[in-house]
Amino acid sequence: MEEKDKKIDESWKESVEKEKKEPAKEKEIPIPEATFSFFITTLGIQAAIALGEIPNPMTNKTEENLDQAKYLIDIIDMLKEKTKNNLTKEEGQMVESLLYDFHLKYVSKKERINT
Repeated sequence: MEEKDKKIDESWKESVEKEKKEPAKEKEIPIPEATFSFFITTLGIQAAIALGEIPNPMTNKTEENLDQAKYLIDIIDMLKEKTKNNLTKEEGQMVESLLYDFHLKYVSKKERINT
């Protein structure tokens, strides 16, 4: 019985040594292409989190921070102005749609607080 236990122990040691020598294999998350649409979408997600529309992925809680939301909406609006006449039709429509939606939500939440 001792010989069998020793054999198992040795194979385990070999496995551990092999893992030490090989670089850690983590699941590789593909990095998305850096596009204007993707950038605006990430700002939009942050704004949605600040508006309390989706849970914060760090806390998994729905939180409202209207000052942060306004800041992010203002950034998207500034980018819209700075990129005027340089966006594709789809990019322009996406920015317009996001801004319209976020402005409505922001004003609605701000009015709720002020009443």
